Amino acid sequence: MSRTSPGLLIVISGPGGVGKDTLIQMLRARNPDLCYSVSYTTRPVRANEVPGEHYTFVDVATFHELVDRGELLEHAKVNGHLYGTSARRVSELQESCYDVILKIDVQGAEQVREKRPDGVYIFIAPPTMEELLRRRAVRGAESAEEMDARQELAEIEMAYADRYDHIVVNDDAERAVSEIERILEHERRKRNAA
Repeated sequence: MSRTSPGLLIVISGPGGVGKDTLIQMLRARNPDLCYSVSYTTRPVRANEVPGEHYTFVDVATFHELVDRGELLEHAKVNGHLYGTSARRVSELQESCYDVILKIDVQGAEQVREKRPDGVYIFIAPPTMEELLRRRAVRGAESAEEMDARQELAEIEMAYADRYDHIVVNDDAERAVSEIERILEHERRKRNAA
Protein backbone atom coordinates (compact mmCIF):
# COMPACT_ATOMS: atom_id res chain seq x y z
CA MET A 1 0.00 0.00 0.00
CA SER A 2 1.48 3.33 -1.04
CA ARG A 3 -0.81 5.80 0.74
CA THR A 4 -0.57 7.13 4.27
CA SER A 5 -3.83 9.12 4.39
CA PRO A 6 -7.16 7.57 5.43
CA GLY A 7 -9.01 5.81 2.66
CA LEU A 8 -12.14 7.03 0.93
CA LEU A 9 -15.61 5.96 1.98
CA ILE A 10 -17.38 4.99 -1.26
CA VAL A 11 -21.13 4.42 -1.18
CA ILE A 12 -22.57 2.55 -4.15
CA SER A 13 -26.33 2.24 -4.58
CA GLY A 14 -28.69 1.32 -7.35
CA PRO A 15 -31.64 -0.93 -8.03
CA GLY A 16 -31.33 -4.71 -7.65
CA GLY A 17 -30.00 -6.37 -10.79
CA VAL A 18 -28.21 -3.26 -12.07
CA GLY A 19 -24.79 -4.95 -11.73
CA LYS A 20 -23.39 -3.45 -8.53
CA ASP A 21 -21.70 -6.70 -7.46
CA THR A 22 -20.08 -7.19 -10.86
CA LEU A 23 -18.74 -3.62 -10.90
CA ILE A 24 -17.41 -3.93 -7.35
CA GLN A 25 -15.66 -7.22 -8.17
CA MET A 26 -14.04 -5.62 -11.22
CA LEU A 27 -12.95 -2.55 -9.21
CA ARG A 28 -11.42 -4.70 -6.49
CA ALA A 29 -9.58 -6.87 -9.01
CA ARG A 30 -7.94 -3.74 -10.43
CA ASN A 31 -7.17 -2.03 -7.12
CA PRO A 32 -5.82 -3.96 -4.10
CA ASP A 33 -6.34 -0.93 -1.81
CA LEU A 34 -10.09 -1.15 -2.32
CA CYS A 35 -12.00 -3.09 0.34
CA TYR A 36 -15.62 -4.16 0.38
CA SER A 37 -17.38 -3.73 3.69
CA VAL A 38 -19.34 -6.92 4.24
CA SER A 39 -22.82 -5.97 5.46
CA TYR A 40 -25.00 -7.82 7.92
CA THR A 41 -28.28 -9.26 6.67
CA THR A 42 -31.12 -11.40 7.96
CA ARG A 43 -32.05 -12.76 4.53
CA PRO A 44 -31.26 -16.37 3.56
CA VAL A 45 -28.00 -17.18 1.80
CA ARG A 46 -28.38 -17.49 -1.99
CA ALA A 47 -26.79 -20.42 -3.84
CA ASN A 48 -23.97 -18.29 -5.30
CA GLU A 49 -23.08 -16.51 -2.04
CA VAL A 50 -20.31 -17.22 0.46
CA PRO A 51 -21.09 -16.24 4.08
CA GLY A 52 -18.56 -13.70 5.32
CA GLU A 53 -17.61 -12.73 1.77
CA HIS A 54 -20.91 -11.49 0.37
CA TYR A 55 -22.72 -10.82 3.66
CA THR A 56 -22.51 -11.66 7.34
CA PHE A 57 -25.73 -13.63 7.75
CA VAL A 58 -27.40 -13.22 11.16
CA ASP A 59 -30.80 -13.88 12.68
CA VAL A 60 -33.25 -11.07 13.47
CA ALA A 61 -32.48 -11.07 17.22
CA THR A 62 -28.74 -10.68 16.61
CA PHE A 63 -29.38 -7.88 14.12
CA HIS A 64 -31.51 -5.98 16.65
CA GLU A 65 -28.74 -6.37 19.25
CA LEU A 66 -26.28 -4.73 16.82
CA VAL A 67 -28.73 -1.83 16.31
CA ASP A 68 -29.33 -1.44 20.06
CA ARG A 69 -25.58 -1.33 20.76
CA GLY A 70 -25.11 1.41 18.12
CA GLU A 71 -22.75 -0.76 16.09
CA LEU A 72 -24.30 -0.02 12.69
CA LEU A 73 -23.43 2.95 10.50
CA GLU A 74 -26.75 2.38 8.75
CA HIS A 75 -29.48 -0.18 8.63
CA ALA A 76 -32.65 -0.71 6.64
CA LYS A 77 -35.39 -3.16 5.87
CA VAL A 78 -35.46 -4.06 2.18
CA ASN A 79 -37.82 -6.60 0.63
CA GLY A 80 -38.70 -7.91 4.08
CA HIS A 81 -35.08 -8.45 5.24
CA LEU A 82 -32.79 -6.37 7.44
CA TYR A 83 -29.42 -5.07 6.19
CA GLY A 84 -26.78 -3.06 8.03
CA THR A 85 -23.18 -1.82 7.89
CA SER A 86 -20.68 -2.15 10.73
CA ALA A 87 -19.35 1.29 11.68
CA ARG A 88 -16.27 -0.29 13.30
CA ARG A 89 -15.32 -2.33 10.22
CA VAL A 90 -15.53 0.74 8.00
CA SER A 91 -13.47 2.95 10.34
CA GLU A 92 -10.77 0.32 10.85
CA LEU A 93 -10.35 -0.20 7.12
CA GLN A 94 -10.18 3.53 6.38
CA GLU A 95 -7.69 4.12 9.18
CA SER A 96 -5.56 1.38 7.62
CA CYS A 97 -5.49 3.53 4.42
CA TYR A 98 -7.93 1.37 2.48
CA ASP A 99 -10.71 2.81 0.37
CA VAL A 100 -13.94 1.19 1.59
CA ILE A 101 -16.89 0.39 -0.66
CA LEU A 102 -20.35 0.13 0.84
CA LYS A 103 -22.99 -1.44 -1.38
CA ILE A 104 -26.19 -0.23 0.22
CA ASP A 105 -29.73 0.70 -0.73
CA VAL A 106 -30.93 4.29 -0.96
CA GLN A 107 -32.39 4.23 2.58
CA GLY A 108 -29.04 3.23 4.02
CA ALA A 109 -27.19 5.77 1.89
CA GLU A 110 -29.38 8.53 3.34
CA GLN A 111 -28.38 7.46 6.87
CA VAL A 112 -24.69 7.27 5.97
CA ARG A 113 -24.83 10.70 4.28
CA GLU A 114 -26.06 12.22 7.57
CA LYS A 115 -23.19 10.66 9.57
CA ARG A 116 -20.50 10.71 6.88
CA PRO A 117 -20.96 13.62 4.44
CA ASP A 118 -17.30 13.10 3.47
CA GLY A 119 -18.21 9.94 1.55
CA VAL A 120 -18.23 9.59 -2.24
CA TYR A 121 -21.79 8.71 -3.25
CA ILE A 122 -22.20 6.86 -6.58
CA PHE A 123 -25.54 5.71 -7.99
CA ILE A 124 -25.44 2.88 -10.54
CA ALA A 125 -28.30 3.24 -13.02
CA PRO A 126 -29.50 0.82 -15.70
CA PRO A 127 -29.58 1.96 -19.34
CA THR A 128 -33.38 1.50 -19.17
CA MET A 129 -35.87 0.00 -16.74
CA GLU A 130 -36.71 -2.65 -19.35
CA GLU A 131 -33.06 -3.72 -19.44
CA LEU A 132 -33.03 -3.94 -15.64
CA LEU A 133 -36.04 -6.28 -15.71
CA ARG A 134 -34.41 -8.40 -18.43
CA ARG A 135 -31.18 -8.76 -16.41
CA ARG A 136 -33.05 -9.89 -13.33
CA ALA A 137 -35.08 -12.39 -15.35
CA VAL A 138 -31.87 -13.85 -16.84
CA ARG A 139 -30.34 -14.13 -13.37
CA GLY A 140 -33.28 -16.35 -12.36
CA ALA A 141 -32.77 -15.88 -8.62
CA GLU A 142 -36.24 -14.49 -7.89
CA SER A 143 -39.83 -15.65 -8.10
CA ALA A 144 -42.29 -13.72 -10.28
CA GLU A 145 -43.68 -12.04 -7.15
CA GLU A 146 -40.19 -11.04 -5.98
CA MET A 147 -39.37 -9.66 -9.43
CA ASP A 148 -42.55 -7.55 -9.43
CA ALA A 149 -41.80 -6.21 -5.94
CA ARG A 150 -38.19 -5.45 -6.84
CA GLN A 151 -39.22 -3.68 -10.04
CA GLU A 152 -41.56 -1.45 -8.02
CA LEU A 153 -38.75 -0.79 -5.56
CA ALA A 154 -36.39 0.00 -8.45
CA GLU A 155 -38.75 2.75 -9.62
CA ILE A 156 -38.62 4.30 -6.13
CA GLU A 157 -34.84 3.95 -5.91
CA MET A 158 -34.32 5.64 -9.27
CA ALA A 159 -35.98 8.76 -7.83
CA TYR A 160 -33.03 9.09 -5.42
CA ALA A 161 -30.35 9.13 -8.12
CA ASP A 162 -30.02 12.92 -8.17
CA ARG A 163 -29.09 12.91 -4.46
CA TYR A 164 -25.78 11.20 -5.29
CA ASP A 165 -22.50 12.90 -6.18
CA HIS A 166 -22.23 10.81 -9.35
CA ILE A 167 -24.56 8.72 -11.52
CA VAL A 168 -22.91 5.98 -13.56
CA VAL A 169 -25.00 4.18 -16.18
CA ASN A 170 -24.09 0.51 -16.34
CA ASP A 171 -24.61 0.01 -20.07
CA ASP A 172 -21.22 -1.72 -20.37
CA ALA A 173 -19.36 -3.02 -17.29
CA GLU A 174 -15.85 -2.14 -18.56
CA ARG A 175 -16.90 1.40 -19.42
CA ALA A 176 -18.76 1.84 -16.12
CA VAL A 177 -15.79 0.59 -14.07
CA SER A 178 -13.43 2.96 -15.91
CA GLU A 179 -15.78 5.84 -15.14
CA ILE A 180 -15.89 4.91 -11.45
CA GLU A 181 -12.08 4.66 -11.37
CA ARG A 182 -11.83 8.19 -12.82
CA ILE A 183 -14.26 9.47 -10.18
CA LEU A 184 -12.25 7.89 -7.35
CA GLU A 185 -8.93 9.16 -8.69
CA HIS A 186 -10.38 12.67 -8.91
CA GLU A 187 -11.63 12.41 -5.31
CA ARG A 188 -8.22 11.22 -4.06
CA ARG A 189 -6.43 14.08 -5.82
CA LYS A 190 -8.94 16.61 -4.49
CA ARG A 191 -8.55 15.40 -0.90
CA ASN A 192 -4.77 15.19 -1.06
CA ALA A 193 -4.67 18.79 -2.30
CA ALA A 194 -6.83 20.02 0.58
